[in-house]
Amino acid sequence: MNVKNILTNLETKHPGETEYLQAVREVLESIEETVSENPHLESAGIIERIVEPDRVLMFKVPWVDDRGKVQVNLGYRVQFNNALGPYKGGLRFHPSVNLSILKFLGFEQIFKNSLTTLPMGGGKGGSDFNPKGKSDNEIMRFCQAFMLELWKLIGPETDVPAGDIGVGGKEIGYLYGMYKKLARENTGVLTGKGIEWGGSLIRPEATGYGGAYFTQEMMGLFNESFEGKIVTLSGFGNVAWGAALKINQLGGKVVTVSGPDGYIYDKEGISGDKVDYLLELRASNQDVVAPFADEFPSAVFIPGKKPWEVKCDVAMPCAIQNELNGDDAKQLIENGVKVVAEVSNMGCTPEAIDIFRKNKIPFGPGKAVNAGGVAVSGLEMSQNAMKLSWHQEEVDEKLKRIMDNIHKACIKYGTEDDGYINYVKGANIAGFLKVANAMVDQGIL
Repeated sequence: MNVKNILTNLETKHPGETEYLQAVREVLESIEETVSENPHLESAGIIERIVEPDRVLMFKVPWVDDRGKVQVNLGYRVQFNNALGPYKGGLRFHPSVNLSILKFLGFEQIFKNSLTTLPMGGGKGGSDFNPKGKSDNEIMRFCQAFMLELWKLIGPETDVPAGDIGVGGKEIGYLYGMYKKLARENTGVLTGKGIEWGGSLIRPEATGYGGAYFTQEMMGLFNESFEGKIVTLSGFGNVAWGAALKINQLGGKVVTVSGPDGYIYDKEGISGDKVDYLLELRASNQDVVAPFADEFPSAVFIPGKKPWEVKCDVAMPCAIQNELNGDDAKQLIENGVKVVAEVSNMGCTPEAIDIFRKNKIPFGPGKAVNAGGVAVSGLEMSQNAMKLSWHQEEVDEKLKRIMDNIHKACIKYGTEDDGYINYVKGANIAGFLKVANAMVDQGIL
């Protein structure tokens, strides 16, 4: 496999899609040796087939705002690969949404879903619609207009969307209500639903919970745990909230959260009411964390900066892609960080990952660390199919077992000669082989 030629060809066909090309490069570089050792994968054109989505669907979404003015946004659904099951991946509503970002997220989702061992393919979707500052009625009208196009493309055994940035329980409710009306059936076609109408317990917390479980396993390899550790988180949405909850349960001390306006540092730790306040802050529909410092005297707001300058034992990006760069990585290492785990998708730049690797800092990539969210979405699909609802403890135990197994797969394929665990390589190979072998078995489609 000639990675350079494949990437050059992709860059020619998809110019300017930087996030997508970055994601493909990371995977191909780490599986190159594995593909060379399995010539049947090369002869079946698996790489050329897996890096391109099965289909990309793009549509306009006209809706009416509260002033009676018609607004128009773009909607997308990228159905990337369904070798293992129906396409599965979130919907993101954010002004930054474009085809490159959704293709990167969809490509990552293939391998993330594969790592869970649940029968799910990879996909992603969303819109450049910004829910911030919109009324509930405006959000409802947009969601209904969006689903008017999307419903024809999805189904419980075809494509099962979920939430992502900008799409929480409220948006999923509006989307599902419109789907139900159009399809005239109640089916598990969306995950992240309300508990009262088909959702799974701990789904909102799942990405953060899973990230904490995976990171705990990473530390366990050198006989450490979260107990007594200082942890820095970025973000302040569901992911950071869930991570903070579980880290506190495991004995860690979370000292930062962040937003686009800067970060919060609380030397006393973010626990109890402070963690609960993150939900209130998010619900305020204002993308800022500064009010946290007004609410709690022990907290300090540092404007315009990122939390990676704070001394910590564990750093966990929980916000958005490429949020931790090479300079941040150097700062963390100087401050004695022991473990870095991406809970956001592709949260670290390639330069940052290289620096962690060269300094032998255990680094967990997002496709492994944050797989807990889609894992519990898969469990929600199972509960819907069986018309059952499992207890919180049962879902949590299944999630922990899935994250433990993902960690074992990373060790199996990522252990280097000197004993260092290259989690990026391990996750990519483990996720890739399962999908690639399924594609071979199913023929050229």
